[in-house]
Amino acid sequence: MPDAPERTTSSDEPRFRYTPTLAQQIELRWQDVWEERGTFHAANPQGRLTGPGGSPAEGDPYFIMDMFPYPSGAGLHVGHPLGFIATDVVGRFRRMCGDNVLHTMGFDAFGLPAEQYAVQTGEHPRLVTERNIVTYKRQLRRAGLAHDPRRSFATIDPEYIRWTQWIFLQIFESWYDQDAERSDGGRGRARRISELRDELASGVRPVPGHEGDNARGVVWAGLSDEQQRDVLDAQRLAYVDSSPVNWCPGLGTVLANEEVTSDGRSERGNFPVFTKNLRQWKMRITAYADRLTDDLEIIDWPEKVKSMQRNWIGRSTGANVRFDVVGTAEYDPAGAGGSLEVFTTRPDTLFGATFMVAAPEHPLLDEVPVAWPEGTRSAWTGGYETPGEAVAAYRRESAAKTAVERQADAGKKTGVFTGHLAVNPVTGTAIPVFTADYVLMGYGTGAIMAVPGGDERDFAFAEAYDLPVVHTVEPEGGLPEGHVGAYAGDGVAVRSSNDEVSLDGLGVTAAKARIIDWLEGKGIGEGTTTYRLNDWLFSRQRYWGEPFPVVWDEADRPLPLPDAMLPVELPEVPDFSPRTFEPGDADSEPEAPLGRNQDWVNVELDFGDGPKTYRRDTNTMPNWAGSCWYYLRYLDPTDTAHAVDPELEKYWLGPRHNPTSGPAGGVDLYVGGVEHAVLHLLYARFWHKVLFDLGYVTSLEPFGKLFNQGYIQAYAFTDARGVYVPAAEVEGDEQAGFTWQGQPVNREYGKIGKSLKNVVSPDEMYEAYGADTFRVYEMSMGPLDQSRPWNTRDVVGSQRFLQRLWRNVVSEETGELAVTDDEPDTATLRAVHRTVADVRVEMENMRPNTAIAKLITLNNHLTGLTSVPRSAVEPLVLMTAPIAPHIAEELWSRLGHEESLAHAPFPAADEQYLVQDTVTCVVQVQGKVRARLEVAPDISSEDLEAAALSEPNVVKFLDGRGVRKVIVRAPKLVNIVPA
Repeated sequence: MPDAPERTTSSDEPRFRYTPTLAQQIELRWQDVWEERGTFHAANPQGRLTGPGGSPAEGDPYFIMDMFPYPSGAGLHVGHPLGFIATDVVGRFRRMCGDNVLHTMGFDAFGLPAEQYAVQTGEHPRLVTERNIVTYKRQLRRAGLAHDPRRSFATIDPEYIRWTQWIFLQIFESWYDQDAERSDGGRGRARRISELRDELASGVRPVPGHEGDNARGVVWAGLSDEQQRDVLDAQRLAYVDSSPVNWCPGLGTVLANEEVTSDGRSERGNFPVFTKNLRQWKMRITAYADRLTDDLEIIDWPEKVKSMQRNWIGRSTGANVRFDVVGTAEYDPAGAGGSLEVFTTRPDTLFGATFMVAAPEHPLLDEVPVAWPEGTRSAWTGGYETPGEAVAAYRRESAAKTAVERQADAGKKTGVFTGHLAVNPVTGTAIPVFTADYVLMGYGTGAIMAVPGGDERDFAFAEAYDLPVVHTVEPEGGLPEGHVGAYAGDGVAVRSSNDEVSLDGLGVTAAKARIIDWLEGKGIGEGTTTYRLNDWLFSRQRYWGEPFPVVWDEADRPLPLPDAMLPVELPEVPDFSPRTFEPGDADSEPEAPLGRNQDWVNVELDFGDGPKTYRRDTNTMPNWAGSCWYYLRYLDPTDTAHAVDPELEKYWLGPRHNPTSGPAGGVDLYVGGVEHAVLHLLYARFWHKVLFDLGYVTSLEPFGKLFNQGYIQAYAFTDARGVYVPAAEVEGDEQAGFTWQGQPVNREYGKIGKSLKNVVSPDEMYEAYGADTFRVYEMSMGPLDQSRPWNTRDVVGSQRFLQRLWRNVVSEETGELAVTDDEPDTATLRAVHRTVADVRVEMENMRPNTAIAKLITLNNHLTGLTSVPRSAVEPLVLMTAPIAPHIAEELWSRLGHEESLAHAPFPAADEQYLVQDTVTCVVQVQGKVRARLEVAPDISSEDLEAAALSEPNVVKFLDGRGVRKVIVRAPKLVNIVPA
């Protein structure tokens, strides 16, 4: 490489000092060189994407990824690149270790912020987003990230939308067969809906929802075309369903459960969210609940994230139990209420069920007795004359609450008696059925059996409504005298028998098994497993998202579009926003913006039965759709024949595709925030498993190893009103205090962001210090998985390290090489090779902060030498390259190397120099010093004893006498007592 251009310097600054100005010149030049040479092109084993200069794939495939960034208008702040630089360090290190590294970055470009900006300005969200992507790309390139630019894309690219819609159709055209064998040996997988149609037509399986023997397909053949479509549509993995959803009037759209905060408000905008029955697209993620839970065991993820996913899926084992709901001609116009089914994880406590509670939305409440049954207590009625009035009023009240508010209010124990009575199947006792809003229709069966003797919440409700309490589990020796309240601890069953079954004396596990057997024998219950997880709500009433690749016929049934009609692109609309409402308007209805372009909505198509007019879907997919599969598109975004080429997927992602890949396969290292644990990560796993079942991928999981980086926090300041003020404009220090515009302000730590007005742009750091200094500082702040405070004043320490490294190679006065070809002394060789060994271990374990500390130590050692040997500094330059690549490339070039060090071998330690410094061991014979040994500090007692007894002087003084005792104090003393 040519010398850096001459610079203007101050009179007291050496002409060739490593300054921010010189750093910027070096960095921009090397970034151009890398791009021109294709230095970081990852080679596919086949196809058009080759390595640098057209080189073939060599080494083990290693696929490293960052979580998809969303290109906001504000650009990056210094917190964003933390994970990006970390993956870059790992990728550069693995490349130097001989791996074929695939590392690139695309953009998750559909999202609400761009749509909201478009609503405010009238500018199309595509233009806004594309402009933001340009800014992000510039900032990421300036950081020196070793990405393969050929593989970058955005989710808004038409070709990417095409394949996202294609995957949706694969899911739509599939159903889940619980009994089908999988290629990994398990049971249960997605199959083509056409296979289900064929099996129904041939009589291989019964027709769901239709009674009768379907031998030879007679039941199926007896159905009309419309009925057959209804049967198939009800089995699809992507389906339309009318059910309770999370309606957010303030955003004008429905939200998935995962998009609602613990306070029952929208994750974006913090608006109230209400439960409302709407007809929406859903994905049958619940079919994969067991696999999504069980397969967490075969991937290398943080236990915290695994636990969050397990809890969100919420698998519970227990029993479904059916309670007969009784009525009389006098009180129940139907004559009988049918049955009420509950799921319980503790069927062993069934003898203690003294009342039931149904969710306000439960269909049992659609018809209630016309009068209160005999024995109804005034506290149960809510002050109403009839069950119908009480239930209707309570339903109205609960409809105005979010699911989270209902759970939070559970402690208030509100509820009313429905007038229904149910029969406890083990005691034969008629028990009252209440409705209370802490029971949710979307979880379990929407009804519970209440056992106040074993559950604190049920006990509180029983106390409030004067209901009986029966304890059916007690500890050994019984409950303490005078015990009041529920007992939820371990123990044995008591008061739990009838003429046909007895649980008394059994432990919980045995009692569960016995009562389930009895229930199943009577046909009134069965052992089962339930899940907290609901099917994924997949419709959004927004403009800026992927359109659904379906049309609706005159019977309001969805028809998939043929592949040749993909992608379905967004039309122009007069207004980008969905209609929003007052945040508290729970009675409002969704109105999607796509519905405003009727020329697009109504389309004439011919599906083989002549041209007809169909209606497009005016909803769009959620922003999660594009991020469900983007890792697959990185393998070859230019492929027009496949979403992902099977051979490329097997090479980059297949099980055990390299020595560190596990049985699940997947991306080798995926770095991102823990906040996506039950959103993106769960959804991507679901899509991947469908694609696995359909034969499009060989890996069981999308991401084999997950690493959650911490956050960078920065000081924020508030004035006397508690309002945040711009941190960059605050003056003062800890001693004098802090002021803004002359007024005192309070200092606090917070996550960097616009709301706290403490954003620091990486552009500022590039200008003030250079990208390499910025990279070293971010990587040296602490362990990657921990959050850390940002302090710009501390960056100078990282700058000094690089300046010393520069001085060890280049003369600041002349710009000439300052190294010599002299052989290093032993101490220097030991320092170099010990650092090489240690840094390799730190880099392999993603600990760049401790690797940097060891590099600084070696650099300081070299600085203290009279002259720096080339053979000592070159390994230091190579080890620094993953962290500070620009200065390392420049120094490597000045040291006479023509090729980039990006693919140079990472240094290897010579074992002979890893022996620790010796210590002197004194050897005594009969209390007198007879020898001194130079030994390793970590020598074992056995080895030290053997060395002492074989020492010539010791042998001479023993003079053939035996040894009665040897006292060893390794490594410094051996005392020999002759016989």
